[in-house]
Amino acid sequence: MLHSSPSADGRNLAFLTRDLSKVYGEGPAAVHALRGVDLEIPEGELVVLLGPSGSGKSTLLNILGGIDRATSGQAFFLKEELTAMNDRQLTAYRRRHVGFVFQFYNLMPSLTAHENVDLVAEIAPSPMDAIDALDMVGLKNRATHFPSELSGGEQQRVAIARAIAKNPTVLFCDEPTGALDSQTGVSVLKALQDVNTRLGTTTLIITHAAATAAMADRVIHFADGQIREVIVNDHKASPEDISW
Repeated sequence: MLHSSPSADGRNLAFLTRDLSKVYGEGPAAVHALRGVDLEIPEGELVVLLGPSGSGKSTLLNILGGIDRATSGQAFFLKEELTAMNDRQLTAYRRRHVGFVFQFYNLMPSLTAHENVDLVAEIAPSPMDAIDALDMVGLKNRATHFPSELSGGEQQRVAIARAIAKNPTVLFCDEPTGALDSQTGVSVLKALQDVNTRLGTTTLIITHAAATAAMADRVIHFADGQIREVIVNDHKASPEDISW
């Protein structure tokens, strides 16, 4: 039976997929979102996924994040087969291992930054202190502010703090800078890089900002539901040196 194994350089794989496919609908109207994707992502990497809308990036992220199911093929997280899990097992996987950051912040407007981050304490088995999580993204001094009192970049960093407060093994970010200008986006990318470096959290970032690829360990280019190219960066750029 196929299972996740070490990468070519000996590191454990956070994710492994083999012939992973996803089809929405049937017959002539069927949409092939993923077409036989083979992928290996070592633990602890910061990975950027690039490609046009509809290329399959979000579909892959949703399957690896346990919020969608593949039509065929296999996907593994460490040595666990995600594609063999039932709904209860996928819920437990998301709760224990996965943090999500989306383009829109989804903060509760009636709660402070501290209270928004502290929400995960109710579902996470071993949560981080909310203030510590806010400190990691440079917002400890804004803990008592409400979302309406924060800039877009600050709100997104609160969303990142909320995601990491559950101490996730992996962090999935779908267009985290999509609603931000370049300068504000850099502060968000810096927060994500810090989380990846300090906590060792395997981090996958979907973005249309191609320049973001320079800060990644690995860059995966998608087109038409397939991986067109994988580039490993020997020398990573600092987020402060990125503009788009």
